[in-house]
Amino acid sequence: MANLSQLKRRTRADYPYILEYRTRWTDNDMYHHMNNSIYNFLYDSVINTYLIEHCGLNPQSSPQYGMVVHSHNDYFSSISFPSRAELALRVNRIGNSSVTYEIALFEHGKEAVKSVGEFVQVFVDRDTARPNPKGMDPKMRQGLERILVSDRQSKL
Repeated sequence: MANLSQLKRRTRADYPYILEYRTRWTDNDMYHHMNNSIYNFLYDSVINTYLIEHCGLNPQSSPQYGMVVHSHNDYFSSISFPSRAELALRVNRIGNSSVTYEIALFEHGKEAVKSVGEFVQVFVDRDTARPNPKGMDPKMRQGLERILVSDRQSKL
């Protein structure tokens, strides 16, 4: 993952996939900003939306699914209800059975990134909950490659 100064300079153009989310009253904590746990909920949601829409994932029946093995988030400024959030997604790395996502949260109508997170998923077989020795399903890999950002691009 990039260093903090690089992450703070992220723009929507750094991400090939964007999903809008309307914040809810219940997303706020007692300090009137979105609770930290909601960020992980949103990151998981944008990833799974992309996997369902573009990679052939059927959560109930696909032979493989992604298990989160690492997550991390850097917060830069808050967002709160009734704001509209824009969740921006890219893939920074694809391994044999793993993928590293970078997710940014922007507030609709504002340029500055609010937070940037990282999720690492390992795709495992539904029956064994272990990675398949043959690796990730080819359709899944093909869909993820569409939002893969090259090393050169991610260092910008």
